Amino acid sequence: MRVLLTVILVAAAGWSGYWYVGKTGVSRGFERWFEVRRAEGWVAETSELATRGFPNRFDTSFSDLVLADPETGLAWEAPFFQILALSYKPNHVIAVWPDSQLIATPLDKYRVESADMRASIVTGARISLPLERLTLTAEELTITAQSTDQPLRAQALRLAVDRVPTTPTAYRLGLAADGLMPALDWRVRLDPSGRLPERLDALSADLTVTFDKPWDRSAIEDARPQPQHIEIRLAEARWGQLELQAAGAVTVDAQGHPVGEITVKARNWRDILKMAVASGTLGEGFAATLEDGLSLLAQMAGNPRTLDIPLNFRDGRVRLGPVPLSNAPVLRLR
Repeated sequence: MRVLLTVILVAAAGWSGYWYVGKTGVSRGFERWFEVRRAEGWVAETSELATRGFPNRFDTSFSDLVLADPETGLAWEAPFFQILALSYKPNHVIAVWPDSQLIATPLDKYRVESADMRASIVTGARISLPLERLTLTAEELTITAQSTDQPLRAQALRLAVDRVPTTPTAYRLGLAADGLMPALDWRVRLDPSGRLPERLDALSADLTVTFDKPWDRSAIEDARPQPQHIEIRLAEARWGQLELQAAGAVTVDAQGHPVGEITVKARNWRDILKMAVASGTLGEGFAATLEDGLSLLAQMAGNPRTLDIPLNFRDGRVRLGPVPLSNAPVLRLR
């Protein structure tokens, strides 16, 4: 009995020592990270950094967190942020965001509010912490741009990211939003007659993106990985009687311009065309000409309400066959 008690006491003392050393290392690691960012010219401040959770957890909490990267113009403010991990599995963490936070970009500032936003993150067991998989969920999400004061809302948002085992820089992404309600000014611009419901019926995407480097610590500390190839298995949006589906693949050139083809299936496409005119994306004259051509294509396909449209991306432009539609988006991450 005495021997057993001794073994238990030694094991408890050993585990306590391990936890204390680990807790000290975690706290000092974060403190050092803030110091290095400040030396690089960042704003990197927190009023409190504390690691707790004895005996089985390393739970680190930050209070009054402010991070700002002057090189990219990105900034983040949060009253608190938590990184939770099991002490025997430190490469699997749970990140917990506050109910309200502020994100600033060179374009605008955004107030992000949610009932519960958290992510499960698994990294490789290397000092660079390469991302293996991530699952992020947010409930009752509201995003309000400072310039318009018009919120975008979603009942729930889910994002899943998994590294492709055969390609270290490729990741499969799944996105789904439930009860998405676009901002009022955006809805009025697209649908001035108010025929569409306030909420989208569905918004989801399944795609694989290959970047120029892995997502790891350097993505925050140095520069964001840039997309090089995007394969869309299926992206879908349903809004009332309108429905869009897209699939295809593009490569991304050095300037961030996509090159390739994406096929879009549009149901009730005439209403979508009217929305493009109302939003200023297409001029009325060009839209009328385009409608005549698309009507012919739809009739040839046997369904005048549904279109399969191949969109070609090249030379920084989006084309329907040989007809240029608009400038292509620039796919660069700041």
